[in-house]
Amino acid sequence: MHGVTVLQDMYSRIGPTVHRAVDGLPDDALTARLDPEANTVAWLTWHIGRDQDVQVAAAVGRDQVWSRGWAERFDLPFGPDDTGYGHTPQDVARVGGPAELLLGYVDAVAAESADVLAHLDDDALDEIVDDAWDPPVTRGARLVSVGLDSLEHAAQIAYLRGVLERTGRA
Repeated sequence: MHGVTVLQDMYSRIGPTVHRAVDGLPDDALTARLDPEANTVAWLTWHIGRDQDVQVAAAVGRDQVWSRGWAERFDLPFGPDDTGYGHTPQDVARVGGPAELLLGYVDAVAAESADVLAHLDDDALDEIVDDAWDPPVTRGARLVSVGLDSLEHAAQIAYLRGVLERTGRA
């Protein structure tokens, strides 16, 4: 199996995993918190889309999906490259539903990522895309990191959903 094929498989799992965790949740469950500083389903879903969008776009020199009307739909007070990294509990609280908006963005980003991967070959994965690190980051390493981060956050959403359902909050 080739590197791009492995990445395509990994990225194809992100959207369905997020959908399974979010579909059918009531709006109030999207913003419920386990404690005052915990991330919410809405924030985690948005963050999956933003991080993947920003990182994949930068790794291949494309515009972000966010700039295609999604920023206006969400109407959040964050900068155009904000992915949620370092957000305060107050910032987390600013991100809400509905689920259709959150999942729509994740789906649009997934489609863009699939298109990006369809146009890469294995040699492109070895190209340096970030020399601010030691060692410098290759495109392949960046794409693996983003895909794993997305799946990790999708698992957090699934866990959060389970807790909310078991405690009668979803």
